[in-house]
Amino acid sequence: MALDKKHTKLGVIGAGGVGSATAYAATLRGAADEIVIYDIAGDRAEAEGLDIAHGTMFAHEAQVAGSGDVEILRDADLIIVTAGARQKPGQPRLELAEANVNIFKAMLPRVMEVAPNAILMIVTNPCDVLAVVAQNITGLPTERCFASGTVLDSSRLRWLIAKKAGVSIKSVHANVVGEHGDSEFPVWSAANIGMVPLNDWTNEAGEKVFTDEVKEELAEQAMRAAYKVIEGKGSTNYAIGISATRIAEAILKGEDAVLNVATQIRGRYGIEGEAALSLPSVVSREGVKRVLDVPMDEAEVGRLRASAEAINNSLKTLGF
Repeated sequence: MALDKKHTKLGVIGAGGVGSATAYAATLRGAADEIVIYDIAGDRAEAEGLDIAHGTMFAHEAQVAGSGDVEILRDADLIIVTAGARQKPGQPRLELAEANVNIFKAMLPRVMEVAPNAILMIVTNPCDVLAVVAQNITGLPTERCFASGTVLDSSRLRWLIAKKAGVSIKSVHANVVGEHGDSEFPVWSAANIGMVPLNDWTNEAGEKVFTDEVKEELAEQAMRAAYKVIEGKGSTNYAIGISATRIAEAILKGEDAVLNVATQIRGRYGIEGEAALSLPSVVSREGVKRVLDVPMDEAEVGRLRASAEAINNSLKTLGF
């Protein structure tokens, strides 16, 4: 459902590290007029809301609050779901699925009762699997129930490329697609810095910087970035909070921004089944308006199909 009112309300489910970082980033960036946090740990949700609200004098003047009562989500335009079991060091995202499916089954019907017109963005991992689960539970179409996908993974890759090339991250255009997890991969064939194809980028001595070996190393670093953070501090929260906020801005402000969110793409690239995969998509007030057809070479299409197979297998195991 398109948003046609001026006042915008963003709901965040989960007052843990990711949820609170998302609400904080959304407040700093002025993503919505009203930002609310819901968590069954009501005292924690209320405290996080107050802590952020107390600083709104120095940020955008949003209304910020938290509660253990699902009623706080009433009539939200967009709800970002971050609640779920915590990922352990070295644990593949797909292993989190079973516990989080049970959490979703208990939580989402109550959420939809108070916010039936909301768009749902799933951040809880494995987000691509859980986006499909959430669709099945809520009955929402894929354009209104999707995952944050590889928006963060693409940012991680661009950061690595920018460091290697010695340029601003904003001048790097490279996308990670597929699963938000172990089978994700960069579309190197479409990557560039400015207008220069990545494969043609040279250093001051005229030597090619991004050899196959370097690209393989960067892809591995981007994929394993979350594990490195988890090993050091127990979880990731800041970067995903900013990433989720960026998607929220595109929706609540009707930007028609192109972002790598995860939706079901059955029929594209020869993919079958229910898998939600990340591809560059137009994101706006309606949710995901359109998934773009990205030119890929034969090897990349093969990897995308393998990513879909991994997610489809997880969905089948979970009964979806």
